[in-house]
Amino acid sequence: MLRVLTLSTLFPNALQPNLGVFVERQTRGLAALPGVVLEAVSPVGLPPFPLSLHPHYAPRRALPGEEAWEGLRVHRPRYSPRPVRRQPEAIARAVLPIARAFRPDVIDAQFFWPDGPAAMHLARALGVPFSIKARGADIHHWGGIPAVAHQLLEAARAAGGLLAVSAALEADMVALGMPAEKIAVHYTGVDLDRFRPAADRAQAKAALGVEGPLVVTAGALIPRKRPALVLEVAARVPEASFLLVGEGPERAILERRAGPNVRFLGARPHGDLPALLAAADVMLLPSRSEGLANVWVEALACGTPIVITAAGGAREVVRHAASGRIVAADADALAGAVRDILASPPKVAAVRRDAEEFSWERNAAELFDHLSRVSAERHQGCHDPAFLAA
Repeated sequence: MLRVLTLSTLFPNALQPNLGVFVERQTRGLAALPGVVLEAVSPVGLPPFPLSLHPHYAPRRALPGEEAWEGLRVHRPRYSPRPVRRQPEAIARAVLPIARAFRPDVIDAQFFWPDGPAAMHLARALGVPFSIKARGADIHHWGGIPAVAHQLLEAARAAGGLLAVSAALEADMVALGMPAEKIAVHYTGVDLDRFRPAADRAQAKAALGVEGPLVVTAGALIPRKRPALVLEVAARVPEASFLLVGEGPERAILERRAGPNVRFLGARPHGDLPALLAAADVMLLPSRSEGLANVWVEALACGTPIVITAAGGAREVVRHAASGRIVAADADALAGAVRDILASPPKVAAVRRDAEEFSWERNAAELFDHLSRVSAERHQGCHDPAFLAA
């Protein structure tokens, strides 16, 4: 019997149903395995009283402290998110009573910041081992902030094992100073039954009000995803319709700059993505950085080739010409790649082939083996500050 406490600051809830859906799916896969007892903890950041009473925080205050979510038992303790450098300690304080009651064999942290250092504090207080998974921005962004980076390294060195969503991210972790011998690559999964090619792509486009070539971009409207570059590509490929799926602070500015062939769909439920991706002729995502974007694999599973930049694990996903193109973050180069695919579309079955090894079943089995190895290591005593052990 393996008792796993999964810790994730990004996890779906009624307020944000798309938040960390890939974490939820991974966690459900692990929990479904025989011999696994799992509880999930997703801490909710709220400022101290009385600031927490501000109407802005009302939806967060309304989230239940504990609930059943897609078959999982999820705890949502509150913690103060400020100052940022102290988040791990605040999270550990909030989670410790839950962890003590559950008595895990291992703590499974889903992101390096702030989850990783928080898991380290908890593990030391409880005398159990822990693992941390790196996903991309938690390394590329937070690893460049001195007040945070030293905590990431301390947690990495204390962990019983580390996971990376791609070999490229593993290399970035090592470059940051993390121990290579502790890191294993743990690829994401994709639901091949839900993400599948459209029976008739023209009909799928018509359902979206589109005729002719269709390019879909799915990702938050934030600088790291380079949505402004997508608009430049759209201006160079006016014969195609461009649908942007996602929300973010830049939307209003982007909408003012967009041409007539661009439509913003906003945040959509994850369940809407299969139909959108299957209708597209190309999925375009010119990100500045990634670990290994789930939407890359989801698009391929739908038989839709992708045009992406050489970010993160891009070359671990696009391994054949049928899967798409990896090009420079340049509007002309990206537009050329999009036009190339539109002019000579690959066979749908050939595109889907590169997604078939990314199964959730494999993901769950590898995670179970990893956590089982980590749980065999026992930490000796409590080495954390007294406030955690108290």
